[in-house]
Amino acid sequence: MPTTVFTIANQKGGVGKTTTAVNLAAGLALRKVHTLLIDLDPQANATSSLGIEKQEGKSLYGALRGEDGALSLITPTKYEHLALIPSEEDLAAAEIELSQMENYLMKLRGVLAPIVASGGFRVIIIDCPPALGMLSMNSLAAADYLLITLQCEYMALEGLGQILRNVDRLKTAGINPALELGGIVMTMFDVRTSLSRQVVEEVKTHMPEKIFSSVVPRTVRLSEAPSFGKSIFEYDPSGPGAAAYKNLAGEVVSRFGL
Repeated sequence: MPTTVFTIANQKGGVGKTTTAVNLAAGLALRKVHTLLIDLDPQANATSSLGIEKQEGKSLYGALRGEDGALSLITPTKYEHLALIPSEEDLAAAEIELSQMENYLMKLRGVLAPIVASGGFRVIIIDCPPALGMLSMNSLAAADYLLITLQCEYMALEGLGQILRNVDRLKTAGINPALELGGIVMTMFDVRTSLSRQVVEEVKTHMPEKIFSSVVPRTVRLSEAPSFGKSIFEYDPSGPGAAAYKNLAGEVVSRFGL
């Protein structure tokens, strides 16, 4: 089976992007889908969320500079079907250095090619920094599908338009003509507010075929889990956050034929 590459990108921080990357990856792994999570954010939140220490030289920084291969960076996690390429602070330098390289938007695609060719993973999920800089644009150039996390708040739709325009530019420029919007995950849904419901309804009206049915609630448990180095399935397996990400993983499996 071919490898499907997803990137979870958004120019805004604090919208549940890393939470979704980690828990969707863990949810797929629990379904025995061989998954590789790539932490492309120099803050390394996805790395620490899986209880893995940041280590110098273990991120994709060297590989993006052409110094070593990405296969050697793959790190096992506590989940049988989930591996990680961690991040560390050095990766921040890649934001500056990539722009000075030839074919700078295609570097990550080249780095991931041996992993894709190895056939070791059915799914690769890339967690991006909270900005549409060089690393995020590289992830869009390397992905088959973009998954957008959208917070259930007033300004969310404005950000959605911005990232979709960037996708169109990459396609039009021939950098990744096959890139598609794979879906929109609504996060931080607060059942007590009518605003949350209104935002979900608005997205459903504009993009009914793209929005996932599984809506991720705003819960303290989801916020707490990363500080214990655990996915929500370990930290609060019977709570609403785990239920939402379990359902989301099921939707992803069925939507993309995994």
